[in-house]
This record gives sequence, C-alpha cells and structure tokens, in this order.
Amino acid sequence: MTWRNRFRMFFGLVVVVALVAALTLVLSQRKGETMSESASVVAEAYPVGTDYPGAVVEQFVDEGDQVAVGDPIATVQSNALMQDLADGVSVATSDVYDVSSDGTLTVKSSVNGVVDSIDVRQGGYAAAGSTIATVWSTDTLFVEAEYLLDPTDYGRIQKGALVSISLPDTQRVEGTVTSVDVTTNDGTAVTTVRADSESLVYGGSDGLMAPGTPVVATLQLRNDDALARVITDIKNWARGTISTAIRWLT
Repeated sequence: MTWRNRFRMFFGLVVVVALVAALTLVLSQRKGETMSESASVVAEAYPVGTDYPGAVVEQFVDEGDQVAVGDPIATVQSNALMQDLADGVSVATSDVYDVSSDGTLTVKSSVNGVVDSIDVRQGGYAAAGSTIATVWSTDTLFVEAEYLLDPTDYGRIQKGALVSISLPDTQRVEGTVTSVDVTTNDGTAVTTVRADSESLVYGGSDGLMAPGTPVVATLQLRNDDALARVITDIKNWARGTISTAIRWLT
C-alpha cells in the first residue's frame, strides 16, 4: 500500500469519526429539547373596577386602545357614593380612581398597557366590586406554552431552563422558564410553562410582540445521558478557564 493510499484511508477514517461524533452530538442535543404543542405571547391582565355601584356615564377608551398609568377608563355616577359623601364619609382620590363631590367616580388604569375588554359600557350599570374593563400590561410580556410530556420528561424540566421562542416572522428570542404547572385532561398530562424574556418588548418585530401572537417555544430539558454530562463538563471547564484568564489579564 502506497503512502498516498494510507493518507487517504487515514483522512477517510477521520472524516467518518467526525461525522459520527457530530451526528451523536445532534442526537444527544435533540433528546434534551421538546417543542410546544401550542404557545402564545401573553401579558398580565389587570382589572379596572369600582367599589361603588352606579351607572357608567362616560367611557374614555375602547378595546385595543393603549393607556398609561393614571389614564381615565370610565366615570361612574353612584348614588351610594353621593350618600357617603353627604354623610361625611371620607372617600379620597387615589392612584386608581378620582372622586368628585357630585358623586362621580372616575376609574383609572394602574398600568401601562392595552385595553383588552370593556365589561360595562357607557350607559350600563356597574355593580359594587365589579370589573368595568381589563387592561393588559405591556410591561410584562411573556410566553405561555403547553407541552405533552411523559413523567420522565416532566422530571427533566428545571426553572431557569432555556426556551427558544420563534415568532411568526421566524425571528428567534431566548427566554427562561419561570413557572411550571401540570393539569390532566382525559388522562393526558398537559404541562404549561411560563417563559420570561427581556427581548419581548411590546410592539417589537413589526407588532408581532403583542398579546395573542402565536409562537413556537422549544424547551431545553435536563439531559441526563453520559454524552450530555461530558459535554456539560467540557462547557463548564471552558467557561471557568475563560473566566480565570479574563481575571488574570485584567
């Protein structure tokens, strides 16, 4: 066998080994992730209501309107409030409503957000303690995703785990798991995961970063196989070495 053939055989073996290693690494990586059955961008919902019953005499907003903290939502004319004021009951203006001496109460938004729904419109009657409107807070966008997992995979979910979020325009942002909940429907365990991301900014990605936008959320599970542990050890060693080098250089 000539040296040329020997070199060809050697490099061929190197290519095969590298290919097998790469495929093994990809397989190991895929074992450590799962894709959502359904997922969407969500925001915290804040109800705007009244402690006094009365008629809504003025409506300042409608569904889809953007509001800031302190913006008026609606004014309620309340005979009960008027009676309390006449009796000398102190009903002070606050961050969430303004009180007038004529017995009207103007309720205000407590967050920056978007009006999701109007429950009692102008001309309608609002009961004491009822919700007049609901505002989505645009300061608290997150992703809520559902997964169908077996018990073994459920045990591999960790708070703080990485979630890759794909928007409809194919843009990807990274988030982390902040809560996990499990419910059983017809014998099937449905795992609901909340993922927070600083990259989710209301109105971003040409308006796609908004409540209700469907997304795909790929969840990273703890990978317990031997190869994954070796890879994790190598990554941790590399991070430690780099950090030590940076400290030494600075």
